[in-house]
Amino acid sequence: MTVSGHGDRQVFLERRVAVSRGSEFVVVANRLPVDRIVGPNGEPAWRRSPGGLVSAIAPVMRRRHGTWIGWTGAPDERLDPFEEDGMSLVPIEQSAREVELYYEGFSNATLWPLYHDVVAPPVYDRAMWDAYVRVNERFAEAAARVASEGAIVWVQDYQLQLVPSMLRKLRPDLRIGFFLHIPFPPLELFWQMPWRRQILEGLLGADLVGFQLPGAAANFVRLCRRLLDARYVKQDVYWDDRVVRARAFPISVDVGELNDLVSREDVVERAQEIRADLGDATVLLGVDRLDYTKGITQRLQAFGELFEDGDLKPGQAVMVQIATPSRERVEQYQLLREEIEQQVGRINGEYGEIGFPVVHYLHSSYDRAELTALYLAADVMVVTPLRDGMNLVAKEYVACRRDMRGALVLSEFAGAAAELKRGAFQVNPYDIDGLKGTLLAALDAEPAEQARRMRSMRRRVIEHDVDRWAREFLSELENPARPEAVPQAPDA
Repeated sequence: MTVSGHGDRQVFLERRVAVSRGSEFVVVANRLPVDRIVGPNGEPAWRRSPGGLVSAIAPVMRRRHGTWIGWTGAPDERLDPFEEDGMSLVPIEQSAREVELYYEGFSNATLWPLYHDVVAPPVYDRAMWDAYVRVNERFAEAAARVASEGAIVWVQDYQLQLVPSMLRKLRPDLRIGFFLHIPFPPLELFWQMPWRRQILEGLLGADLVGFQLPGAAANFVRLCRRLLDARYVKQDVYWDDRVVRARAFPISVDVGELNDLVSREDVVERAQEIRADLGDATVLLGVDRLDYTKGITQRLQAFGELFEDGDLKPGQAVMVQIATPSRERVEQYQLLREEIEQQVGRINGEYGEIGFPVVHYLHSSYDRAELTALYLAADVMVVTPLRDGMNLVAKEYVACRRDMRGALVLSEFAGAAAELKRGAFQVNPYDIDGLKGTLLAALDAEPAEQARRMRSMRRRVIEHDVDRWAREFLSELENPARPEAVPQAPDA
């Protein structure tokens, strides 16, 4: 089921959106930018979600009288549009079955592993695909209703890749941007997906398709040429008498917010408490969603083997591993949690001492202040994803280290590796021996070397923060491409 081919419904939608248009800037994302909380008197309330994306876009929304369209996070919940933190919010309903098929299913059992180099086998299920189409259509219809004439609509991430083309059919007057926060796979992997053509055509409904890295943009253009016989010049794809630009916009962090946090007395005191609780050991820190792409098992294996080999001794180094709960109803994630917990237990059983484990494993979520305190307390930040679009934890750690101390061990397969290559201790997480050697190099780095590396990384992160990312994307979107001539069709 798609928007096209339903003539009577199309007319109805056009009549309906004509009545309620009003926002000149619309963000479409899987989730709303607010979390449900309990107020001081026990009443339900909303609080702005943490994270750089919301921080970067919220000021733009206020200036432009914007609207954010997304799901509340609760299945089978129908809410009217409401105002919160100066933003107009339009909730999208999803049934429990749709959450299972669209979100846990096609988004996270099909697209997520496929786009992350097939670290886990993707599931190709027609019912999941049908739900993905249906929910994408619902988002597109909502955006068509609320967008004013000629408005900017910015669609976010892999859960909504069909929205641009669906929305363009409903509202060809709009300027539509799309940004993919995760990697985009090469032709050889993308080719296996049964609905590969529909996904590409969905993205080509946008005027600007943004990616984290130039290589991902190149993958997209190459697929448009090979799969759709689309004409192109460099990173401009010619489709339906339009120019669709593919560009890289590496996302970053809210440096201003992190600066405020590291200046807070309570955060500094909490960092000191963490250090005191961990004793005199050198502290290694991992902060990840519990996900098979994050390389948690590889870093734990390398850390455990350093004790086995005698390179580290109990009391000399300790690892704190935060694993934020993620997709807990999905079997692969349940199995991963069991594997990691068994791994931690084995390492502590062999090398820990009474009251002094060598790995502190915490399967829980933490607020921004607590995470900032952990960043300040850590001597070595360990970020070892097997594949990652960017990885903002690495950039957050760098932004917090105004003391120019600390070391970052960073996977070559994180998007952030390209920006932080001069300062990070880079590593292939599949190479356990190489990872062990890199961890030791980071642990042994002298203060002068730490400062040199950290200064280089901080310069990059501060100059290219999340505000700059949003400004550059929107500037590109608002300035239409004007090609001089349409290129010839590519060779077969």
